[in-house]
Amino acid sequence: MIVLTAALIGALLGGFNAKRRKGNGLDIAQYAAVYAIAFALLGLFATIILEKTL
Repeated sequence: MIVLTAALIGALLGGFNAKRRKGNGLDIAQYAAVYAIAFALLGLFATIILEKTL
């Protein structure tokens, strides 16, 4: 659940960031994808750490 939530938040932040920088549609999609992957990886590490400590 953490991974999916983090990926969604990352996609939204990436899309907003590209839109703020006045990117076209492909720029927005690329930023959203990259941020989603990065945030999903962070969420995965957070999930692993939480599972190991609990």
